[in-house]
Amino acid sequence: MPRIQGFRLGVYVFKDAEVVDYAAPYGVLSVARRFDPELDVFLIAESMRPVQTQAGFTVLPNYAFADQPDMDAFLIPGGFGTRQEMNNGNLHRYIRELPEKCLLTSVCTGSWIYARMGLLDGLSATNRKEPDRLEASHMGKTPIDRLAEIAPKCQVSRARVVDAGRIVTGGGIASGMELGFHLLRRAGYDAEFVSEVARVMEYSKAWEQYQHDIDFFQGV
Repeated sequence: MPRIQGFRLGVYVFKDAEVVDYAAPYGVLSVARRFDPELDVFLIAESMRPVQTQAGFTVLPNYAFADQPDMDAFLIPGGFGTRQEMNNGNLHRYIRELPEKCLLTSVCTGSWIYARMGLLDGLSATNRKEPDRLEASHMGKTPIDRLAEIAPKCQVSRARVVDAGRIVTGGGIASGMELGFHLLRRAGYDAEFVSEVARVMEYSKAWEQYQHDIDFFQGV
């Protein structure tokens, strides 16, 4: 795969986004920039106001939707806020107006948004498989089962990462690490480069275990 020069990842932040969901892939590219400073990663929000993500962790976006920053991949994290973002018409409009060459990626319940938009129909995707207490009770539903409910035409996978071409989804909260590493692969970096990033992050053993836990959707 040819290298994408100056690969840029835009990470969407919104009210009650799960911190690790967006911080993990951001962190992978941040460390990767030590080896290739042309890599870039930044935060995007609906407007240029502080965003209070989950547990009160507040961040300042680098761009608003109206800025239309150039990027090679757009990432939606999960978190409690995805319940509202599924019905955010401004977000849906922004996603639909992104260039076809821009990858659409997500971590955890972020894939619900692509599901609600109908973008996962006929494709494969994943979501978090381990429920919290409420989700495990009679009042809730495991996120991956909820994904199947929102997108009945989607082939739901239990892999840690699912690459369905333009759309790449990560499973549980910490799978943002593997999604970040896989995006480096999609950007054209070789296995040696990715392994070196994992080494510096002291994540080599986990990466060795998880790097093959990926479904490549080939269609029907």
